[in-house]
This record gives sequence, C-alpha cells and structure tokens, in this order.
Amino acid sequence: MTKVHASSPRLARRHLALAVAAATGLGLASSAMAQDAISDGEVRIGYLADMSGTYRDLAGPGGLEALKMAVEDFGGEVAGAPIEVFSADDRNSADVGANTVRGWVDQQNVDLVAGMVASSVSIAVTKVLEEAGGLAIISGSAASSITNEHCTPNHIHYVYDTYPLANGTAKAVVEQGGDSWFMLTADYAFGHALESDVEKVVTDNGGTIIDRVRHPFPTSDFSSYILQAQGSGAKIVGLANAGSDTVNAIKTASQFGLTQSGQQLAGLLIFLNDVHAMGLETTQGLLLTTGWYWDMDDESREWAERYFERVGKMPTMVQAGIYSSTTQYLKALEDAGTDDPATVRAKLGEAPINDFFARNGQIREDGRMVHDMYLAEVKAPADSEGEWDLYEIQATIPAEEAYRPLSESSCKLVN
Repeated sequence: MTKVHASSPRLARRHLALAVAAATGLGLASSAMAQDAISDGEVRIGYLADMSGTYRDLAGPGGLEALKMAVEDFGGEVAGAPIEVFSADDRNSADVGANTVRGWVDQQNVDLVAGMVASSVSIAVTKVLEEAGGLAIISGSAASSITNEHCTPNHIHYVYDTYPLANGTAKAVVEQGGDSWFMLTADYAFGHALESDVEKVVTDNGGTIIDRVRHPFPTSDFSSYILQAQGSGAKIVGLANAGSDTVNAIKTASQFGLTQSGQQLAGLLIFLNDVHAMGLETTQGLLLTTGWYWDMDDESREWAERYFERVGKMPTMVQAGIYSSTTQYLKALEDAGTDDPATVRAKLGEAPINDFFARNGQIREDGRMVHDMYLAEVKAPADSEGEWDLYEIQATIPAEEAYRPLSESSCKLVN
C-alpha cells in the first residue's frame, strides 16, 4: 500500500482557494462538505496487474509508476481528500484477481480498480464489481468482448481491444496480398476474441483462414505449432497472442526459417517492449496497430521522457493509457465532487478526451473509450536513430472507424 503525496501548481492553487474561502468564513464549511462527499475521507485506487509473469513488461511495475505519476501530477489529493494507492499481482489468474478485488472492496473500500491485463482476469473482476457496485478502468486487456457481451455499467475499457487491432493490421496485410491465413492463437478469452475479429476482417476483405491451432497460455515451446503453420501453406501466419508468447513464437519461426520460405508473420498484438526485446533485425518490416507511440509528437515525447527518467524504459501504450485514464478519473471525480461510482462513471462519459495519449477520445455507453489508432511499421536497423526509435507511423485510423460500431454491439447497455 502506497500513500502518494506531492506538491504541484494544482495543489498550490487548491490550497490558495481554500485559504481565500476561509478568509470569507466559508473555508471550514467547504472543506467539511468535500470530505463528506468522499467516502472514508480518502480516494483509494487499487492497481491490479501481472507484476512478475508474461505481461510484466507490458504493464506491471511500470504501469504502477505511471499511475503514481498521474496521482502526483494531480497534487496527491482530489476533492479535498488524499489519494491512496494499493497494488497487487494477479498472477494472470482470474481467481486471484477476483478474490483480491473482492477483498479490496469489502475491507479497503477501494474506489477504483485500475490496470488489469489478462482478459480472463478483467472479466472476472468486472463481475465482482458489478455485484458490489464498484468501478474499474481496464487499460491492459485486449478482448473486445469486455465491452460487448461482457459489458457492465461498472467498468470502462480504455486503451485498445482486438477489434481495431484486427481492423488495422489484418486489413492492411490482406490489401497487400496476404489473403490466406493460418491462425496461431492463445487459448483463452483474449486469443479467442482476437482470432474471431481477425477472421471477420480477413474474410470481409476477400481472404481465407486456411487453418488454426490454439496453444496453452503461457507456452515456451512453439516448435510443433510453427511446423503446422509451415505445413499449411498459408501466406500469412497470424499470431493471436501477446507478451512472451508472441516473442517465443516469432523467435521459433525465425529458427525454423518460416519467413525465408515465403510465409509472413502478422503480429496482431505487438508492443514496444516486444519489439525492443527481439531487436529490429528480427522484427523489421512488421506491420502492427497501436493506440499510442512515445515518439508521435512533442506532447507524447515530453511525457515519455519524464516516464523514462523514473523507469529507465520507454512506456508502452498500456502504461501511457494508465496515466491518462487515472487522470481522467480524478478529473471526473473532482468535477462530480463525490467518489460515488455511478456518478463518476456518468461524468467520465460527458466530455471528449484529448491529451498526450488520446486523440478524439470519447467514453461510450458500452464503456468503450474510442480514440484514434495508428498503423505502424517496425523500422529497419539502418533507419533507427536510437535504442527506442522503433516505429514509423504509417496511417491514422480515425476513432469512428477503428472500433466496433454500436450498431453491431451486443452490450446490454446499448439501446
């Protein structure tokens, strides 16, 4: 458990306002009203993520640092109440995640659950919060079902999901002639959702899924799966997995000479940390879709450089999204003047989101935060000007085109 305190211009302005109010006889009343509006006199945020396993580098401790940055930049308090941060390792287990959050809600009165990567964990946690009347903002999970058939009024899905990943990467690959696919899929909710979304995009654009195989999560030996992919004769081997699974699959494909034999890998969920770990020699030319990149513009670079000073690595889109979503939550709570989950959730949906992370952002009634996405290509080693200079942004996918339209939604919250 970490209690975050910090000084900032925002905090100084708030203290000045309270001093002025006190001078006019309103200070004590205003302070008391603010405290009364915040349950237990504190705003409590629980950060839940894989802190030690497959997804450690994607969100993990770095995501916790991003959340702490957001709290510190906000001044360490909101609506007159201090902000307290909890964290826990869910070990990529739905049971561990659900039990942790149940304890947070019942014993710690946590106001917001943040982070979350494995989609199975997120789905289990949101069921707990729907029963308990809590609130979550999910930044790391990919399954589009989280705001489709698994939507609740108690959670928001913030950074990305499988729908724009398929829309961006798969569509671009098919348009370039990659019209026959073999799917290598992680055998859990996220992998199934990504495979389904890719299949729709491929077939809608005139391509075919020749065959598919599902692997356990996590997997270290991809030899038999890569051999099946080679034997399929498909032009494209689509990797519907993430983290170390994707890295291991790409390394195994390289060892087996898959790309040298005329087949191409399509990494459907590739993160900055994955490309960095494998190196440009292995990943150059790979097309991918991302929700954010640290070197996109001056605003992104400024925040990323502050993050780098703390962590020693450039942030992934998930870590950047954790900062952004935490800041948006605190703004909504401050505007609402209460930490009541339903009130804050409604407030979050009112205003557009445009910050260093999101362009044309909006939280819809299904809980999906839609925003512009980007088609990127991994640079060749000769084109890179530094250790983290890894992507070239090829195109912007507008928010309204990137995400599943509400007309196709099966979410119970959508009329």
